[in-house]
Amino acid sequence: MTVFPGRQELAHCRVLVVGDVMLDRYWFGEVNRISPEAPVPVVLVNKAEERPGGAANVARGVAALGAQCELLSVTGEDEAALHLQRLLEQEGVVAHLHRDATIATTIKLRVIGRQQQLLRIDFEAPPRQEVLLDKLSDFEACLKRADVVILSDYGKGALTHVEAMIDQCRQAGKPVLVDPKGEDYHRYRGASALTPNRSEFAQVAGRWQDEEELTEKAQRWRARLQLAALLVTRSEEGMTLYEEQGITHEPTVAHEVYDVSGAGDTVIATLGVLLAQGFTLSHAVRWANRAAGIAVSRLGTAVVSHQDMEKITW
Repeated sequence: MTVFPGRQELAHCRVLVVGDVMLDRYWFGEVNRISPEAPVPVVLVNKAEERPGGAANVARGVAALGAQCELLSVTGEDEAALHLQRLLEQEGVVAHLHRDATIATTIKLRVIGRQQQLLRIDFEAPPRQEVLLDKLSDFEACLKRADVVILSDYGKGALTHVEAMIDQCRQAGKPVLVDPKGEDYHRYRGASALTPNRSEFAQVAGRWQDEEELTEKAQRWRARLQLAALLVTRSEEGMTLYEEQGITHEPTVAHEVYDVSGAGDTVIATLGVLLAQGFTLSHAVRWANRAAGIAVSRLGTAVVSHQDMEKITW
């Protein structure tokens, strides 16, 4: 029987997360009528929640699994940044948040009625170059303490200097995992692994007709970008790991899908923790697939805990 590593083993693992952080706000309420002003539902809000989002959700996922986690990012100098710092401290994450007084901290506000998301409102602005360079100077110090680095790109500007970060990781001999964003994957050249979802990879590589064509595209991009591995998460089709020595496919573990937001964060957090523990990537993917199955059964950017993983046996 295979079991998840114990807390004492994982307590020595050190993961550095760098990327775009945000504050996820949820307004929950009842929907009983349509507005007389426009054909939209009226939500009577009766509960509000705040959770760390983006790279901050990856960091709390790492901490929830029992590893040590440092987070490096940029926020505004505002109330949302204070809330985010406090929430991360409560989750056990050591957060280095560089403040940029000229921007607002990224916020995603979701309005939930009858257990369904009715609306999302985003507040965001890119950070200044001076603040990004200050963050980059801190990266070297944080890198020395890390066993594994996770770069979580949500396209908000915090990873403007991602090429330099990957280069430093390579020079230090530290594995670096990247959750990519956008169409320019060349900026991630030299990373240990990329973890795009199915639609993100199709945006870069083009659509495929069958498994053979997907494999050809994935292996071509893996070689082109000088990656040790490319992991494509494929929703109901599971996830597939492409390495030079072969392919590992993990089918979806049956769960009722409640909310897919944050599933990718769970995957890369689990991979990072287990690589820091000394697992092979293919072995870590097997556990990450199970963790993703748990994550999608929960509302919003929920994390999967060490206790959750302890309940899984093979």
